[in-house]
Amino acid sequence: MNKLIEREINNMKLQNVDWEQLQNGSDIRGVALEGIEDEPVNLTVEVSYAIGQAFAKWLEPKVEKQADLIRISVGRDSRLSGEALESALVAGLASRGAQLTSFGLASTPAMFMSTVQEENSFDAGIMITASHLPFNRNGFKFFTATGGLEKEDIAAILKLAADVEVPETIEEVEVDELEFISIYAAGLVDVVRKGVADPDNYDQPLEGLRIIVDAGNGAGGFFADKVLQPLGADTTGSQFLDPDGSFPNHIPNPEDKEAMKSISQAVLDNNADLGIIFDTDVDRSAAVDATGKAINRNRNIALMSAILLEEHPGTTIVTDSITSDELQVFIEKLGGVHHRFKRGYRNVINESIRLNDEGVDSQLAIETSGHGALKENYFLDDGAYMIAKILIKTARLKREDKTIDSMLAELKDPAEAVEYRLNITDEDFQAAGQKVLEAVEKSAATQSGWILVPKNYEGVRVSFDKDNGDGWFLIRMSLHDPILPLNIESRKTGGAKEIVGKIYDVLKDISGVDLTLLEDALQ
Repeated sequence: MNKLIEREINNMKLQNVDWEQLQNGSDIRGVALEGIEDEPVNLTVEVSYAIGQAFAKWLEPKVEKQADLIRISVGRDSRLSGEALESALVAGLASRGAQLTSFGLASTPAMFMSTVQEENSFDAGIMITASHLPFNRNGFKFFTATGGLEKEDIAAILKLAADVEVPETIEEVEVDELEFISIYAAGLVDVVRKGVADPDNYDQPLEGLRIIVDAGNGAGGFFADKVLQPLGADTTGSQFLDPDGSFPNHIPNPEDKEAMKSISQAVLDNNADLGIIFDTDVDRSAAVDATGKAINRNRNIALMSAILLEEHPGTTIVTDSITSDELQVFIEKLGGVHHRFKRGYRNVINESIRLNDEGVDSQLAIETSGHGALKENYFLDDGAYMIAKILIKTARLKREDKTIDSMLAELKDPAEAVEYRLNITDEDFQAAGQKVLEAVEKSAATQSGWILVPKNYEGVRVSFDKDNGDGWFLIRMSLHDPILPLNIESRKTGGAKEIVGKIYDVLKDISGVDLTLLEDALQ
């Protein structure tokens, strides 16, 4: 095949790319490997090359530097497609003349930290990851010293990528290499030592504690030997630390029931004081206490809120929209303000930043998914930094013969918590979803026992008293898909079913929404 034909084939591949489909909010995500039916590959090496060149071009005016003076760091998680995509991405970046350094296996927070380190900082960092998604997916997250890119930045980069001409052969580019994860880990060690400030054992404040890590074969395995062990912790029983992009043991996801069951059992089997679990790229985390009880979702938010409210009395905690009523009561009892906002970690972080800009102190932005960002840490959603804060508190409590679960003694858990994802069947799913939300809001305003929650920033949230389900629901539009997520919590057994029945009666005559899940729940 001659070079002209090869070039035409490459360009045809890019012409067939649905660039908008590759955008996932403030990230790029796509299918990088075959293996799952009806999921054709759309994140190819050609696409990665184009995105690399486009990002370098987009970056030049942002940092006000000539292309050959721009320094960019690139890292990846353990995914099987990571190395191939990195090679193509780097080649695209190099085509603009950028100076490149490969970090190899890294974490998403480390890539941002490479842009703000005191010495030898980079103009930008790129993480190759698709978070907790299946093995066949991959993607890119971009950072500058001002933080992660916004969704409009991603749209601009993809628009530039659509015009890139990919060479007939993508040549591998030699780049500098740096094991930056060790530098990042050393920073976490320093944070914990200073935070605990143990006068009797400054260097190893976690001595006497058994703390185990479950990395789910993602990129978080470093935390055991590069953070916990230097701090004196016994990490015996840690599991799935070796990177393996096929994720053979469980999905690395602090929201996943099987993943949390796995780390909880490991804590019990090893008589550990604390368990730690990360998602694939370490921007999310959760914990397990010594009794094997999970500290994720609302409990994770509650723990971080309690820690931050001790340090910053009265601060505002920004969360996503599906947090529980009990969490709000918990935060307010501690003297804090609970500001429930929209789903989407960038939405939550940006809202906390906005409040601070307006003079309202907000030290924590955190989602039930495990994304948590602290004002003291650049508002970076950093799962490892959140764990560092928990480790500091754990060590301090140990001096008082207390354990971390004592921080959550006043938090009440709902008796039932369920989520249904209702498929919208109409082609115009936005209009169909809006019709449902309007119908629910009208019912909340007119039906006895329905209490429309004020200051709700997303969807429709309704509370019920003890005679009407004793709980609440939130129905909203998905951020990206033709789906209506419906979250329900109740303080009594059987209450969730009562609430489902009330919602079903409102929606049963509305076309364009599949109510099969609700019908099954009522059986």
